Amino acid sequence: MIKYQLQCEAEHGFEGWFQSGDAFDAQKKRGLVECPFCGSAKVDRAIMAPAVARTDRMVPLTPHAARDQDWISMDSSQEILSSEERELRERLAELRQEMIKDADDVGENFAEEARRMHYGEKESRQIYGRTSLEEAYELVEDGISILPLPPGRDHN
Repeated sequence: MIKYQLQCEAEHGFEGWFQSGDAFDAQKKRGLVECPFCGSAKVDRAIMAPAVARTDRMVPLTPHAARDQDWISMDSSQEILSSEERELRERLAELRQEMIKDADDVGENFAEEARRMHYGEKESRQIYGRTSLEEAYELVEDGISILPLPPGRDHN
């Protein structure tokens, strides 16, 4: 399919989709291409800039951000986050640092360590780490207090 910018004799601009350039020509010749504004069948292709994909405008993909996300190519001059959003992210990162400063990172063993402390098998202390959403629900159901951490500077 080809998208053409079209213009009628009254200079109304609109777009049309065609199977090919030949299909546009055939439909125009038969009077099937009409202006949606005035109904004129005197329609021609307007001058268009070609749409060419540019690789220099792609947002870099990080391993963290690549998981199950939809992506769009952005012009590097476009501002992705407003100043308020950037400030909020910075404050969340500071909050995260404050929350983990006296805690031990137990990595993937978070659920196991939290359970051991809850049941008195290990001395209670502040910990943080990673676990599945399912496991987090089970910890809460077992009466174990947990709290998700806000994203940090490296987890945008």
